[in-house]
Amino acid sequence: MSSIHPLPPGASTVIDSILFRDAFGTPRMREIFSDRALIARCIEVEVALARAQAQCGVIPVDAAEAIARHSSIERIDFEQMRIETDLVGYPILPLVHQLAAICGDAGRYVHWGATTQDIMDTAVVLQVRDGLEVVDADITALRRILADLAIRHRDTPMAGRTHLQHALPVTFGYKVSVWLAMFDRHAQRLAELRPRVLVGQFGGAAGTLASLGHSGLDVQKALMALLGLGVPATTWHVARDALAETVNLLALVTGSLGKIAVDVMLMASTEFGELCEPFVSGRGASSTMPQKRNPISSELMLAAAKAVRQHAGLMVDAMVQDFERATGPWHAEWVALPESFVLSAGALHQARFMLAGLVVDTARMRRNLDLTSGLIMAEAVMMGLAPHIGRQRAHDLVYAACGAANDQGIALVEALSASSEVVQHLDRAALERLTDPVHYLGLSARMVDRAVALSRGAA
Repeated sequence: MSSIHPLPPGASTVIDSILFRDAFGTPRMREIFSDRALIARCIEVEVALARAQAQCGVIPVDAAEAIARHSSIERIDFEQMRIETDLVGYPILPLVHQLAAICGDAGRYVHWGATTQDIMDTAVVLQVRDGLEVVDADITALRRILADLAIRHRDTPMAGRTHLQHALPVTFGYKVSVWLAMFDRHAQRLAELRPRVLVGQFGGAAGTLASLGHSGLDVQKALMALLGLGVPATTWHVARDALAETVNLLALVTGSLGKIAVDVMLMASTEFGELCEPFVSGRGASSTMPQKRNPISSELMLAAAKAVRQHAGLMVDAMVQDFERATGPWHAEWVALPESFVLSAGALHQARFMLAGLVVDTARMRRNLDLTSGLIMAEAVMMGLAPHIGRQRAHDLVYAACGAANDQGIALVEALSASSEVVQHLDRAALERLTDPVHYLGLSARMVDRAVALSRGAA
């Protein structure tokens, strides 16, 4: 038998995997959505609830003080919680059992008038608040990186492509400014989302706060003030739109990262050779092909985009809940929400690394722009000729010249020069100018300037 000791049992998903966790997530986001953090937030809510009820005269002040004094994550037996949670199906009753015992005589007032979902939902909202701060900071950093990259390559000409074919010349800075504008909009969406999602939950068994009588809404208001959360208009035990919107925002963010990843991967392919991810010795290496330099960050960004998109659909599906308390859909959120945050943080981390060190081969961009020997400038020639003979006739002449250039393997300018009708209106110098890509970049540079100014003005 082998003398090599097997690895200790580990996680079975990439979120917590020893091997993959830092490829698909970040330590900070994993910490925010860890079991320990969730229970710590639940304890925070239980303590705040006791204090709010003491403020409103619902429970004795000394009981609230004792609950606050004794309720500590360090005193929780997680193994016992695991066993009891597996039996009960939720972690709150097991937590309340332990807190009640820890708090002694005051323990009878722990969880007064609350229901499991009040505590868990509010704890999750506190986690979401922390998670959104991380996402916001990453988006802000990414916007700075993209703005700098757009300005640096404001006038770098390259082939614009539609349907994977050469279309018209653009600049690389223009392409980056399109990426930048997406993340400016995501920053706006995040800011608009916060007031809708950062709202606590406290409604009692069926959401009516019946157990607290006339004091219910006062306790609710005091509780949210202590936690720094918004007061709900109504109980949202089965109205999950805000959390669904949150994950769908993450799907939009990672979707944009996936779009950037696809562009970078294609432009980094051998046949394009216009971009490279930052060089780190050994990164993207192949086990059999020493020449390989695979676009690892882009691949991880694209994978995260696909996974978060699936979770966004799951969150929308989980909105369809029965009556005043759901039988199943709520549990789906426990899967979708934390994984979406971790995956999004991982994708944003990969994007920041990749784009901050992106290697841009401007010479290769120019060679690729000239690859069709002027055919990419067909529209420019057509528009230059149109004032003389009309747009449709100009289109037909240039179309014929493009066919001749393709068939004969010659430059477009040569094919155009062979047309007597073309040269009757445009001499060789005019044709040379019209077939030079740097003269047909449109308003690329001005669009870059506008996008960057808007982005930096909103930052």
